[in-house]
Amino acid sequence: MEIRPIEAGDSPALSAFFERIPESDRTFLKEDVGDPRVLADWVAPGAGRVIAVEEGDVVGAVAVMRLVGWSSHVGEVRLVVDPDHRGRGIGRRLARQAVLEAVDMGLKKLVVEVISDQAPLIAMFRGLGFEPEALLTDHVRDRSGQTRDLIVLANSVEEQFAGLSAAGVADQLQ
Repeated sequence: MEIRPIEAGDSPALSAFFERIPESDRTFLKEDVGDPRVLADWVAPGAGRVIAVEEGDVVGAVAVMRLVGWSSHVGEVRLVVDPDHRGRGIGRRLARQAVLEAVDMGLKKLVVEVISDQAPLIAMFRGLGFEPEALLTDHVRDRSGQTRDLIVLANSVEEQFAGLSAAGVADQLQ
């Protein structure tokens, strides 16, 4: 499996990937990835968009979205893995790459929003240095109309990367 930046030629494979993702999972990307204009934005040159490719198929994607205005030093992680490829460490590798992308983008902090009952996903992000920062009660409404709690996890990538650099580990990650 290869983890690499998205390229303009990835549009067909990325479109096919998003079609395989259940609608309930696509909701958390916060963008209508079925819209050709949104897909074009995903494959536009620039930092922060990375895919996992296996045998020519996209099996995972992560985007680091820079926030705007007074939060322009913060990036939001949006991560999704093909359901048939989950449980193999692809999400962890993509999330780790998101941290490196954030450093390259000059971001100081990353946040990720996770439904509170997604314990394995929360544990994965915590293992990468993300800490719970907020619990938003009844913040998300699922397809059936039921509200669910949302946890915001944050990672001070600047501090984490400085620590890794001091330990001589940062160069090995890139």
